[in-house]
Amino acid sequence: MQNILKIAGAALNQTPIDWQNNLQNIKDAIEEAKSQQVAILCLPELSITGYGCEDLFLSSWLPVSAFEKLLIIKEWCDGITVCLGLPVRAFGTVFNTACVVKNKEIVGFTAKQFMANDGVHYEPRWFSSWPANEIRQFEMFGETYQIGDIIYEEQGVKFAFEICEDAWRPDNDRPGGRHMEKGVQLIINPSASHFAMSKTDLRYKLVMNASSRFNCTYLYANLLGNEAGRIVYDGEILIAQNGNLITRNHLLSFKQVDLEVAEVDFQNPLPPVSEIEQLPPIDENKEFISAISLALFDYLRKSRSKGYVLSLSGGADSSACAVAVSEMIRRAICEVGLDDFVARTNILKANEIDQLKVLSEEEQVKTLCNKILICAYQASKNSSDDTFQSAAGLAESIGATFYNWFIDDEVAGYTDKIEKSIGRKLTWETDDITLQNIQARVRAPVIWMLANLTGSLLMATSNRSEASVGYATMDGDTAGSISPLAGVDKAFLRQWLVWAQTELGYEGLQYVNNLQPTAELRPTEKAQTDEKDLMPYPILNQIERLAFYERLSPQQIFEKMRGEEEEALLKQHIQRFFSLWTRNQWKRERYAPAFHMDDYNVDPRSWLRFPILSGGYQDELKF
Repeated sequence: MQNILKIAGAALNQTPIDWQNNLQNIKDAIEEAKSQQVAILCLPELSITGYGCEDLFLSSWLPVSAFEKLLIIKEWCDGITVCLGLPVRAFGTVFNTACVVKNKEIVGFTAKQFMANDGVHYEPRWFSSWPANEIRQFEMFGETYQIGDIIYEEQGVKFAFEICEDAWRPDNDRPGGRHMEKGVQLIINPSASHFAMSKTDLRYKLVMNASSRFNCTYLYANLLGNEAGRIVYDGEILIAQNGNLITRNHLLSFKQVDLEVAEVDFQNPLPPVSEIEQLPPIDENKEFISAISLALFDYLRKSRSKGYVLSLSGGADSSACAVAVSEMIRRAICEVGLDDFVARTNILKANEIDQLKVLSEEEQVKTLCNKILICAYQASKNSSDDTFQSAAGLAESIGATFYNWFIDDEVAGYTDKIEKSIGRKLTWETDDITLQNIQARVRAPVIWMLANLTGSLLMATSNRSEASVGYATMDGDTAGSISPLAGVDKAFLRQWLVWAQTELGYEGLQYVNNLQPTAELRPTEKAQTDEKDLMPYPILNQIERLAFYERLSPQQIFEKMRGEEEEALLKQHIQRFFSLWTRNQWKRERYAPAFHMDDYNVDPRSWLRFPILSGGYQDELKF
């Protein structure tokens, strides 16, 4: 047996069925690994097709196409062992597999045993589970291959797989325990483990504890970037031995390929540790901006759009969107350089690139922000000077293109038509919601025009707190191609904006950070605020989390929150939350695609399904 082997993991920024991109990333990873004399390279789960193909996995042609690409890839694997993922159709069903290619020969396929079936994952819809300890043969293109629970060998080192969810099961269920009994020294885990704030701490402990518990070296490689629209992957690579961390990479990179290599001694392994070293505390503010800026970058380029358009109200949500775009530009240029940024976004002409190169990095970011981000402040007679100053000041500070106009004529036109038709005047006393909603709705057509004119994506600005209670106007402020904040709550965003001002240097946020959140749809003398319309955001967010993350009933929520405020008021808040939640499911069904940022969300197309029509918790709210 070799004393020392170089092993590597590569995080790849893949896209469903984007064969050219996916194969190029795989080839680049293999070539870089070979240049560093790597013996074993692990690529992420389903890296050939992309993980997020969804119901395409049910198509008969997709596994065939993936296998054809595998036959191309294997020819690149001279002098190296490469582990990469693809769907395999065999025995009348589809399996999620990791294929081992050694020196241009396919050695076998390990099939995933446990399907992820919670949160954002629906794997049992597409894949079948593989039974433990079983190995079979299947035929493809006239050749016979092994598939199953296989133990492989590289230069005398035995290795085997846990594929993503396999590792999240209890120790007595997961494959690692069986591998240890069979003398496996290296467990390889190709993953598509979605990003959520603070999740990396759990994953780190999972890998470190597994390397200790199973007396092995553990190699973990995750997908990277916004692969298919909603889910972000942090590209984590971890290599550990007997509870000792050997290497861990920088997460949420803007690279297409992020390779980490380590020399591992299998003859004289590191001694077991009595206690796993803890990571420093996670700063979720840093995680959030890293994730959302990468998500926006990938969404922009993969949708082949020219930029973002934003109705910048001067409030917290739209301001957070604007800062996220500016940070997207800054971070991408800082990490991959101006040339790579321009090549991957394809938004500039040759002469514009030359003009940019003579500028400082700060000037480059502002110039690109002027090109990529177009903002408009759409005022009504109910808008305030404070929110205008907030919007204009922030746009100027980051360099975004900024327009402003009034919508009162459009509001008056629609209102006049309705009043003439129904034969009476609309008043705030009798028609409050109608008069609020028309202001939000007339803003949508003109901002959509701006997006269409520029080939840009319109950003909707609703956050998760608003989505839960339907505090948004459909076809108004919900209009958009992407809703980047819908995965995080309002309280988090408000404190994040303060952090972004002080820690990231966005002084233009000083205006919004001094404002109370308000829709500004009622006359100014009514002093409208979001929390007066709803309830305090911390209370709303706590009810939401208890209801849909911990899955408690209204009565259980009341018991758990008892003592936090006056009981009659607490009951009122709980009843109001569930009433609004039930009534507004149809809105959540129509929201623009949102990024999954937290450990849960309320998007019915990713994390939380709920009936559009229901009994509305009528019995459950009688307490």
